[in-house]
Amino acid sequence: MNDLDWSKAAVLITGGTGSFGKKLVEFLLAEKRPRKLIVFSRDELKQHEMRQSFPESPDSPMRYFIGDVRDKDRLTRAFCGVDVVIHAAAMKQVPACEYNPFEAIQTNIIGAKNVIDVAIDNGVERVIAISTDKAVGPVNLYGATKLVAEKLFVHGNVYVGARSTRFACTRYGNVVASRGSVIPLFLRQREEGLITLTDPAMTRFWITLDQGVRFVVRCVEAMKGGEVFVPKIPSMCLGDLADAIGNGCRRKVIGARPGEKIHEILVSPDEARHGVEYDDMYVIYSANPWLEAPQKNGGVPLASGFSYGSDTNNQWLDLDQFKALLQ
Repeated sequence: MNDLDWSKAAVLITGGTGSFGKKLVEFLLAEKRPRKLIVFSRDELKQHEMRQSFPESPDSPMRYFIGDVRDKDRLTRAFCGVDVVIHAAAMKQVPACEYNPFEAIQTNIIGAKNVIDVAIDNGVERVIAISTDKAVGPVNLYGATKLVAEKLFVHGNVYVGARSTRFACTRYGNVVASRGSVIPLFLRQREEGLITLTDPAMTRFWITLDQGVRFVVRCVEAMKGGEVFVPKIPSMCLGDLADAIGNGCRRKVIGARPGEKIHEILVSPDEARHGVEYDDMYVIYSANPWLEAPQKNGGVPLASGFSYGSDTNNQWLDLDQFKALLQ
Protein backbone atom coordinates (compact mmCIF):
# COMPACT_ATOMS: atom_id res chain seq x y z
CA MET A 1 0.00 0.00 0.00
CA ASN A 2 1.36 3.41 -0.98
CA ASP A 3 2.01 6.14 1.58
CA LEU A 4 -1.02 8.37 2.09
CA ASP A 5 -0.82 11.92 0.73
CA TRP A 6 -3.65 13.69 2.54
CA SER A 7 -3.45 16.72 0.26
CA LYS A 8 -4.51 14.56 -2.69
CA ALA A 9 -7.06 12.46 -0.80
CA ALA A 10 -10.84 12.63 -0.71
CA VAL A 11 -11.89 11.61 2.80
CA LEU A 12 -15.38 10.59 3.93
CA ILE A 13 -16.51 10.26 7.56
CA THR A 14 -19.65 8.25 8.28
CA GLY A 15 -21.43 9.54 11.36
CA GLY A 16 -19.53 12.74 10.71
CA THR A 17 -21.78 15.00 12.78
CA GLY A 18 -21.10 13.14 16.04
CA SER A 19 -18.63 14.27 18.69
CA PHE A 20 -15.81 12.28 17.10
CA GLY A 21 -16.67 13.37 13.56
CA LYS A 22 -16.68 17.07 14.39
CA LYS A 23 -13.35 16.88 16.19
CA LEU A 24 -11.91 14.83 13.30
CA VAL A 25 -13.03 17.42 10.74
CA GLU A 26 -11.45 20.18 12.82
CA PHE A 27 -8.17 18.25 13.05
CA LEU A 28 -8.00 17.25 9.39
CA LEU A 29 -8.70 20.76 8.14
CA ALA A 30 -6.07 22.25 10.44
CA GLU A 31 -3.28 19.69 10.10
CA LYS A 32 -3.81 17.44 7.06
CA ARG A 33 -5.79 19.62 4.62
CA PRO A 34 -7.32 16.89 2.43
CA ARG A 35 -8.43 17.67 -1.11
CA LYS A 36 -12.03 16.88 -0.18
CA LEU A 37 -13.64 16.17 3.20
CA ILE A 38 -17.13 14.67 3.16
CA VAL A 39 -19.42 14.48 6.19
CA PHE A 40 -21.93 11.65 5.78
CA SER A 41 -24.74 11.46 8.34
CA ARG A 42 -28.50 11.19 8.61
CA ASP A 43 -29.11 14.26 10.82
CA GLU A 44 -30.07 17.31 8.76
CA LEU A 45 -30.06 19.68 11.75
CA LYS A 46 -26.60 18.64 12.93
CA GLN A 47 -25.25 19.10 9.42
CA HIS A 48 -26.77 22.58 9.29
CA GLU A 49 -25.17 23.45 12.63
CA MET A 50 -21.83 21.99 11.54
CA ARG A 51 -21.86 24.12 8.39
CA GLN A 52 -21.72 27.21 10.61
CA SER A 53 -18.26 26.15 11.79
CA PHE A 54 -17.07 24.38 8.64
CA PRO A 55 -18.74 26.05 5.63
CA GLU A 56 -19.30 24.31 2.34
CA SER A 57 -18.28 26.39 -0.69
CA PRO A 58 -16.62 25.93 -4.12
CA ASP A 59 -13.20 26.79 -2.68
CA SER A 60 -13.65 24.69 0.47
CA PRO A 61 -12.92 20.93 0.74
CA MET A 62 -16.08 20.46 2.83
CA ARG A 63 -19.04 18.52 1.47
CA TYR A 64 -22.14 17.30 3.31
CA PHE A 65 -24.16 14.20 2.39
CA ILE A 66 -27.45 13.32 4.05
CA GLY A 67 -27.58 9.55 4.21
CA ASP A 68 -27.72 6.43 6.35
CA VAL A 69 -25.23 3.56 6.34
CA ARG A 70 -28.26 1.28 6.10
CA ASP A 71 -28.91 2.70 2.61
CA LYS A 72 -26.47 0.99 0.26
CA ASP A 73 -27.51 3.01 -2.78
CA ARG A 74 -26.82 6.29 -1.00
CA LEU A 75 -23.44 5.02 0.18
CA THR A 76 -22.60 4.06 -3.40
CA ARG A 77 -23.23 7.62 -4.55
CA ALA A 78 -21.33 9.15 -1.61
CA PHE A 79 -18.25 6.90 -1.95
CA CYS A 80 -17.69 7.76 -5.61
CA GLY A 81 -14.14 9.11 -5.97
CA VAL A 82 -13.33 8.68 -2.27
CA ASP A 83 -9.86 7.51 -1.18
CA VAL A 84 -10.26 7.16 2.61
CA VAL A 85 -13.34 6.25 4.66
CA ILE A 86 -13.40 6.60 8.45
CA HIS A 87 -16.44 4.68 9.66
CA ALA A 88 -17.75 6.24 12.86
CA ALA A 89 -21.52 5.82 12.36
CA ALA A 90 -23.07 3.59 15.02
CA MET A 91 -25.76 3.16 17.61
CA LYS A 92 -23.62 3.24 20.74
CA GLN A 93 -25.84 3.78 23.78
CA VAL A 94 -26.05 0.46 25.63
CA PRO A 95 -29.66 0.88 26.92
CA ALA A 96 -30.91 2.03 23.49
CA CYS A 97 -29.33 -1.00 21.81
CA GLU A 98 -30.78 -3.35 24.43
CA TYR A 99 -34.29 -1.93 23.92
CA ASN A 100 -34.00 -1.67 20.11
CA PRO A 101 -31.90 -4.71 19.16
CA PHE A 102 -33.03 -4.99 15.55
CA GLU A 103 -32.20 -1.32 14.97
CA ALA A 104 -28.73 -1.77 16.49
CA ILE A 105 -28.10 -4.72 14.17
CA GLN A 106 -29.29 -2.77 11.14
CA THR A 107 -26.91 0.13 11.84
CA ASN A 108 -23.89 -1.51 13.46
CA ILE A 109 -23.74 -4.77 11.49
CA ILE A 110 -25.66 -4.33 8.24
CA GLY A 111 -24.32 -0.77 8.01
CA ALA A 112 -20.76 -2.08 8.39
CA LYS A 113 -21.38 -4.68 5.67
CA ASN A 114 -22.72 -1.95 3.36
CA VAL A 115 -19.65 0.22 3.97
CA ILE A 116 -17.37 -2.71 3.12
CA ASP A 117 -19.24 -3.71 -0.05
CA VAL A 118 -19.52 -0.16 -1.37
CA ALA A 119 -15.89 0.67 -0.54
CA ILE A 120 -14.72 -2.34 -2.55
CA ASP A 121 -17.02 -1.56 -5.47
CA ASN A 122 -15.85 2.09 -5.56
CA GLY A 123 -12.14 1.34 -5.19
CA VAL A 124 -11.72 3.17 -1.88
CA GLU A 125 -8.08 2.67 -0.84
CA ARG A 126 -8.33 2.68 2.97
CA VAL A 127 -11.26 2.10 5.31
CA ILE A 128 -10.93 2.17 9.08
CA ALA A 129 -13.70 1.50 11.60
CA ILE A 130 -14.05 2.91 15.11
CA SER A 131 -14.67 0.15 17.65
CA THR A 132 -14.86 -0.12 21.44
CA ASP A 133 -13.57 -2.09 24.41
CA LYS A 134 -17.12 -3.43 24.75
CA ALA A 135 -16.49 -5.57 21.66
CA VAL A 136 -14.10 -7.78 23.70
CA GLY A 137 -16.02 -10.58 25.43
CA PRO A 138 -19.29 -8.67 24.96
CA VAL A 139 -22.07 -8.93 27.53
CA ASN A 140 -24.48 -6.50 25.85
CA LEU A 141 -25.91 -6.15 22.36
CA TYR A 142 -23.90 -3.02 21.58
CA GLY A 143 -20.65 -4.84 22.26
CA ALA A 144 -21.82 -7.88 20.30
CA THR A 145 -22.68 -5.80 17.24
CA LYS A 146 -19.31 -4.05 17.39
CA LEU A 147 -17.54 -7.40 17.68
CA VAL A 148 -19.30 -8.57 14.51
CA ALA A 149 -18.43 -5.30 12.77
CA GLU A 150 -14.77 -5.75 13.72
CA LYS A 151 -14.77 -9.27 12.28
CA LEU A 152 -16.38 -8.02 9.09
CA PHE A 153 -13.78 -5.30 8.65
CA VAL A 154 -10.80 -7.56 9.35
CA HIS A 155 -12.01 -10.33 7.07
CA GLY A 156 -13.11 -7.82 4.46
CA ASN A 157 -9.45 -7.87 3.43
CA VAL A 158 -10.00 -11.43 2.16
CA TYR A 159 -13.31 -10.50 0.58
CA VAL A 160 -11.68 -7.87 -1.68
CA GLY A 161 -9.88 -10.54 -3.72
CA ALA A 162 -7.38 -8.91 -6.08
CA ARG A 163 -8.71 -5.37 -5.53
CA SER A 164 -6.73 -2.74 -3.66
CA THR A 165 -9.15 -1.75 -0.87
CA ARG A 166 -7.86 -2.40 2.66
CA PHE A 167 -9.73 -2.46 5.97
CA ALA A 168 -8.62 -2.04 9.61
CA CYS A 169 -10.12 -1.16 13.01
CA THR A 170 -9.26 1.03 15.96
CA ARG A 171 -10.50 0.03 19.40
CA TYR A 172 -10.39 2.20 22.52
CA GLY A 173 -12.27 2.95 25.74
CA ASN A 174 -14.59 5.64 27.03
CA VAL A 175 -14.19 9.13 25.58
CA VAL A 176 -13.99 11.81 28.26
CA ALA A 177 -17.20 13.89 28.33
CA SER A 178 -18.64 12.39 25.14
CA ARG A 179 -22.39 12.66 24.66
CA GLY A 180 -24.31 10.04 26.63
CA SER A 181 -21.37 9.15 28.87
CA VAL A 182 -21.33 9.18 32.67
CA ILE A 183 -19.33 12.42 32.93
CA PRO A 184 -22.04 14.78 31.59
CA LEU A 185 -24.47 12.95 33.90
CA PHE A 186 -22.24 13.57 36.92
CA LEU A 187 -21.79 17.21 35.93
CA ARG A 188 -25.58 17.67 35.87
CA GLN A 189 -26.03 15.80 39.14
CA ARG A 190 -23.35 17.90 40.81
CA GLU A 191 -25.69 20.88 40.57
CA GLU A 192 -28.28 18.94 42.58
CA GLY A 193 -25.78 17.64 45.15
CA LEU A 194 -26.40 13.91 44.57
CA ILE A 195 -24.23 11.58 42.45
CA THR A 196 -25.70 8.20 41.48
CA LEU A 197 -23.06 5.45 41.15
CA THR A 198 -23.57 2.03 39.62
CA ASP A 199 -20.52 0.60 41.46
CA PRO A 200 -17.67 2.66 42.97
CA ALA A 201 -15.19 -0.15 42.17
CA MET A 202 -16.14 -0.24 38.47
CA THR A 203 -13.18 0.68 36.24
CA ARG A 204 -13.02 2.08 32.74
CA PHE A 205 -10.38 3.06 30.19
CA TRP A 206 -10.40 6.80 29.38
CA ILE A 207 -9.26 8.76 26.34
CA THR A 208 -9.90 12.35 25.30
CA LEU A 209 -11.62 13.19 22.05
CA ASP A 210 -8.47 14.84 20.72
CA GLN A 211 -6.37 11.79 21.61
CA GLY A 212 -8.89 9.49 19.91
CA VAL A 213 -8.89 11.55 16.72
CA ARG A 214 -5.10 11.72 16.53
CA PHE A 215 -4.84 7.99 17.16
CA VAL A 216 -7.32 7.14 14.39
CA VAL A 217 -5.56 9.41 11.88
CA ARG A 218 -2.22 7.85 12.75
CA CYS A 219 -3.70 4.36 12.24
CA VAL A 220 -5.13 5.35 8.84
CA GLU A 221 -1.60 6.29 7.83
CA ALA A 222 -0.01 3.12 9.26
CA MET A 223 -2.57 0.46 8.27
CA LYS A 224 -1.74 -2.31 5.83
CA GLY A 225 -5.03 -4.19 6.19
CA GLY A 226 -6.43 -6.54 8.84
CA GLU A 227 -5.12 -4.83 11.99
CA VAL A 228 -6.98 -3.89 15.16
CA PHE A 229 -5.12 -0.94 16.70
CA VAL A 230 -5.41 -0.42 20.48
CA PRO A 231 -3.87 2.64 22.21
CA LYS A 232 -2.30 2.47 25.65
CA ILE A 233 -4.59 4.65 27.75
CA PRO A 234 -5.16 5.10 31.50
CA SER A 235 -7.88 3.68 33.72
CA MET A 236 -9.90 5.19 36.52
CA CYS A 237 -12.46 3.71 38.88
CA LEU A 238 -15.94 5.18 39.08
CA GLY A 239 -15.60 6.14 42.73
CA ASP A 240 -12.56 8.30 41.99
CA LEU A 241 -14.35 9.76 38.99
CA ALA A 242 -17.22 10.80 41.25
CA ASP A 243 -14.73 12.40 43.65
CA ALA A 244 -13.11 14.34 40.81
CA ILE A 245 -16.41 15.76 39.57
CA GLY A 246 -18.71 15.82 42.58
CA ASN A 247 -16.43 16.19 45.59
CA GLY A 248 -18.67 16.98 48.55
CA CYS A 249 -21.81 15.64 46.90
CA ARG A 250 -23.89 12.89 48.44
CA ARG A 251 -23.67 9.47 46.77
CA LYS A 252 -26.22 6.83 45.98
CA VAL A 253 -25.12 3.39 44.73
CA ILE A 254 -27.74 2.05 42.31
CA GLY A 255 -26.01 -1.09 40.98
CA ALA A 256 -24.75 -1.97 37.52
CA ARG A 257 -27.22 -1.60 34.68
CA PRO A 258 -28.12 -4.59 32.50
CA GLY A 259 -25.31 -5.27 30.04
CA GLU A 260 -22.62 -3.46 32.07
CA LYS A 261 -19.31 -5.03 33.09
CA ILE A 262 -17.46 -4.15 36.27
CA HIS A 263 -14.20 -3.99 34.28
CA GLU A 264 -13.47 -3.70 30.55
CA ILE A 265 -10.84 -5.41 28.39
CA LEU A 266 -9.12 -3.94 25.34
CA VAL A 267 -6.95 -6.97 24.47
CA SER A 268 -8.01 -10.49 25.47
CA PRO A 269 -5.58 -13.37 26.14
CA ASP A 270 -6.71 -15.14 22.96
CA GLU A 271 -6.13 -12.02 20.86
CA ALA A 272 -2.73 -11.53 22.50
CA ARG A 273 -1.49 -14.67 20.74
CA HIS A 274 -1.62 -12.65 17.51
CA GLY A 275 -0.67 -9.27 18.94
CA VAL A 276 2.41 -7.13 19.31
CA GLU A 277 3.30 -4.23 21.58
CA TYR A 278 4.72 -0.84 20.65
CA ASP A 279 5.62 2.05 22.94
CA ASP A 280 2.14 3.55 22.90
CA MET A 281 -0.14 0.91 21.39
CA TYR A 282 -0.93 -2.74 20.83
CA VAL A 283 -1.72 -4.11 17.38
CA ILE A 284 -3.76 -7.29 16.98
CA TYR A 285 -3.25 -9.13 13.71
CA SER A 286 -5.69 -11.54 12.16
CA ALA A 287 -5.10 -15.28 12.39
CA ASN A 288 -6.98 -15.76 9.11
CA PRO A 289 -4.71 -17.97 6.95
CA TRP A 290 -5.95 -16.29 3.76
CA LEU A 291 -4.58 -12.91 4.80
CA GLU A 292 -1.00 -11.98 4.00
CA ALA A 293 1.45 -12.50 6.86
CA PRO A 294 1.64 -9.12 8.63
CA GLN A 295 4.76 -6.99 8.66
CA LYS A 296 5.09 -6.32 12.37
CA ASN A 297 7.74 -3.62 11.99
CA GLY A 298 9.60 -4.10 15.25
CA GLY A 299 6.65 -4.77 17.54
CA VAL A 300 7.30 -7.05 20.52
CA PRO A 301 5.10 -10.19 20.57
CA LEU A 302 2.75 -10.25 23.56
CA ALA A 303 3.42 -12.79 26.30
CA SER A 304 1.28 -15.90 26.56
CA GLY A 305 -1.84 -15.15 28.61
CA PHE A 306 -1.43 -11.36 28.31
CA SER A 307 -4.59 -9.34 28.91
CA TYR A 308 -5.07 -5.59 28.80
CA GLY A 309 -7.85 -4.84 31.27
CA SER A 310 -9.07 -1.65 32.90
CA ASP A 311 -8.54 -3.17 36.36
CA THR A 312 -5.02 -4.55 35.69
CA ASN A 313 -3.78 -1.52 33.75
CA ASN A 314 -0.41 -0.06 34.75
CA GLN A 315 -1.60 3.48 33.92
CA TRP A 316 -4.07 5.16 36.29
CA LEU A 317 -5.49 8.66 36.37
CA ASP A 318 -5.34 10.48 39.68
CA LEU A 319 -7.83 13.20 40.57
CA ASP A 320 -5.67 16.08 39.36
CA GLN A 321 -4.88 14.38 36.06
CA PHE A 322 -8.55 13.70 35.42
CA LYS A 323 -9.54 17.27 36.24
CA ALA A 324 -6.90 18.42 33.74
CA LEU A 325 -8.46 16.16 31.07
CA LEU A 326 -11.87 17.69 31.72
CA GLN A 327 -10.41 21.11 30.88
